[in-house]
Amino acid sequence: MHIAPLSTALGAEILGIDLAGEIPDQAAADIHAAFLAHRVLFFRDQSLSPPAFVQFARLFGEPDIYPFIKGLPETPEVIEIIKTEADTKNFGGSWHSDTSYMDCPALGTTLYALETPAFGGDTLFANTTLAYDALSQGMKKLLGSLAGVNSSEKGYQGGRAAGMARLDAMKDTFEAQAKTYENAHPVVRTHPETGAKSLYLNRSHTLRFSGMTVEESAPLIDYLCNHMIRPEFTCRFRWRAGSVAVWDNRTTLHHAVNDYAGQHRHMHRVTIKGDRPC
Repeated sequence: MHIAPLSTALGAEILGIDLAGEIPDQAAADIHAAFLAHRVLFFRDQSLSPPAFVQFARLFGEPDIYPFIKGLPETPEVIEIIKTEADTKNFGGSWHSDTSYMDCPALGTTLYALETPAFGGDTLFANTTLAYDALSQGMKKLLGSLAGVNSSEKGYQGGRAAGMARLDAMKDTFEAQAKTYENAHPVVRTHPETGAKSLYLNRSHTLRFSGMTVEESAPLIDYLCNHMIRPEFTCRFRWRAGSVAVWDNRTTLHHAVNDYAGQHRHMHRVTIKGDRPC
């Protein structure tokens, strides 16, 4: 097994391992250490059944049930992310951290590519620890007292159900009875395993700061969201069929680029249970 960093900011490709086979304890420990060090890991040329994909996700924690989309019948932890030739919108097409609106947001997310477009469809990732470290001491002091209110409905015109209804292949998988989630979390989050401090807010889910209005909060939220995605804090991954990615939602943002109109993209996704940010 060989670990090849993708950039100095974050990201590493792990070569020479078959994720569908039995992973030795030492290899599993090395993968987890690389996950903490690089924040997002990539694997190529994998062939994973849904049960094998769930088993891979268990290397990082307990697979979770995503509340808004029906999972596969035999593996409900696995949801399908599909963009058809007819779709103009995509799922996850803005900078965000998965499920930051929940009381205990996802620790991580795993994504497996079954079908990819001939071009386009990359995913961008940003290191929110580097973004925090680059702030002035005055800004860090200000942010240390703030909590961000995150909502599952933000970014969906007419609500999440209406937004999902506009996706050709995914509209029938939406859980119509799913509740709306809204939770406040510290804007500066301390990683429970490494102790590193990171910015924890995003343009897709963060409505405002606790105790402040949306209008009062917007300028600082906009500044921080733009700051976090500066090029020097990011990496970019080009998908092909058989590629796998796993990222740490506690210290990254990601953005699925919607630049492959008229092409088909089909992925499997598993989220991993997390704890309450502090």
